[in-house]
Amino acid sequence: MNIITAEDVRFLIERQDFPCVSIFMPTHRKGREIEQDPIRFKNLLRRAENRMAELGLKDREIEDILAPAYKLQNNSLYWKHQSDGLAIFAGKDSFHEYRLPAEFDELSVVTDRYHIKPVLPLISGDGRFYILAFSLKSVRLLQGSKFSVAEIDLEGLPTSLTEVLDPDRYQKQLQFHTGTPSRGGKREAVFYGTGSAGPDEKDLIYRFSLQLDKGLRELLKDESAPLVLAGVDYIYPIFRDASKYPNIVEEVISGNPDDTPYEDLHAKAWPLVEPIFVKGQEKAWQKYRDLAGSGSSLATDKIETIVPSAVHGRVETLFVAKNLHCWGSFNPTTDEVKLHERDEVGGQDLLDFAAVNVYSQKGIVYVVPKEKLEGHPMVAVQRY
Repeated sequence: MNIITAEDVRFLIERQDFPCVSIFMPTHRKGREIEQDPIRFKNLLRRAENRMAELGLKDREIEDILAPAYKLQNNSLYWKHQSDGLAIFAGKDSFHEYRLPAEFDELSVVTDRYHIKPVLPLISGDGRFYILAFSLKSVRLLQGSKFSVAEIDLEGLPTSLTEVLDPDRYQKQLQFHTGTPSRGGKREAVFYGTGSAGPDEKDLIYRFSLQLDKGLRELLKDESAPLVLAGVDYIYPIFRDASKYPNIVEEVISGNPDDTPYEDLHAKAWPLVEPIFVKGQEKAWQKYRDLAGSGSSLATDKIETIVPSAVHGRVETLFVAKNLHCWGSFNPTTDEVKLHERDEVGGQDLLDFAAVNVYSQKGIVYVVPKEKLEGHPMVAVQRY
């Protein structure tokens, strides 16, 4: 899986150059549905082609923009290595694809900016977390949501202690015992810590943890999503001491995680992080209800109020309906909002537009089931 970070989303948000093509679809990890995924993708590409043609693009321009997507469509191996959802962002001289642990509805949007709302739950305060499953011989980093987790490609992270330390010194200083013969006739050195480590070992593990933490923070940039540690009892406290990551969850998944399936790690991690998300969202929702109940102008469900407030950085918290669209346009000179019956030329999804602006200006965005909003496409708490 390729990770999507807050920095990636900021880059996509800043891209405003017609046409920007955004495609979302559910994908499958196994089963017969895998064979249907490239067909669904082809249909979504056709929708994008038709929309770009309606907007005046020539066939050659459309082909150039979607060329990387056509290659993915015809790559049978690619479709056998998916997560739960696929997000594609394509433009002139720009193409980004993300296989993510999120369940997307099928959607194809063509405007002058990328459609971001479907991925916001993965980088906002709404259920995204990480699991660092590590031992001295193996490191795995997983990105998770409420529904599942998927492994992240470890670019620049050490994947074992021997990658960080000199192998000869490692063999001399770590305790080991003789294992079963390997195919070459030699016997392998096997670390046998059983719940504690001596001073020399702790020093080596601490150095390993420093390098691992450095690579982790470089990979995740300025992320602050909860990080769950999965490891044996004598290792994770050392990593916690060495790490500068801002949001390590207090409780851990204890035990050697090397052979633990993703599904089991998710089942153990989600109960540790769910209360964090639930508490934050419930507190924000109660604040909205209290303000709305008192008649305060700081709480609003009016699209015509929320959109300009979002643009000008006045929105503290935004609740926006998942899988719902509200097409329209916004005039930044007059702050006028116009609603459209459909996706027209020059228009955009105002829910996505508001969410992107709130997120860009350090507000909190919760993408929630539309039933929670009691008939409103979005509601907001304003700063002033």
